[in-house]
Amino acid sequence: MEKKDIRKQVFAQRAKTSEAFVQQQSSLIAGKIFALPQFQDASCIYVYMDYNKEASTRPIIEEAWRLGKKVAAPKVFGEDMRYFYIHSYDDVAPGYFNIPEPDETRNLKEAADETALLLVPGVAFDKDRHRCGYGKGFYDRYLSRHTQHATVAMALDFQIVEAVPSDVYDICPQMLITPTMIYGK
Repeated sequence: MEKKDIRKQVFAQRAKTSEAFVQQQSSLIAGKIFALPQFQDASCIYVYMDYNKEASTRPIIEEAWRLGKKVAAPKVFGEDMRYFYIHSYDDVAPGYFNIPEPDETRNLKEAADETALLLVPGVAFDKDRHRCGYGKGFYDRYLSRHTQHATVAMALDFQIVEAVPSDVYDICPQMLITPTMIYGK
């Protein structure tokens, strides 16, 4: 299947999925992430702000804040993405494609934790951690320039497909965590 077909299939499944199910499954994923040394040892977590029934990062954000870890979220600038520290949900507002992003009016500091644990979103993945994103390449471009991050992708089980086409520009997350499986390191 081509990436556009994979996206169509997964978006159709997301549309049929309840928000309560997404939150429940996201809590299972978060529990696995909390057990990782990469999370426990991190002083900063780079998160994506989930949108439209993606695996929710909310439990991870809240646990990181509770533990005194810094949290940074991405903001799109043209073809690029930069991370900014957020201290509460008041620090984000609808941005690129209505996805929550750090709010420019909040005077937030740009993040500079090159070894932070980075949570990677995706539309679909295969068991080899190849990623089908939204098609704009923001994460691949970012990760090609910021190579020291430990990377963990979060996905609901229905987002795992047989095979995701990949090319030389695609960067696989080091780990992929679903409610039932952990793929990678």
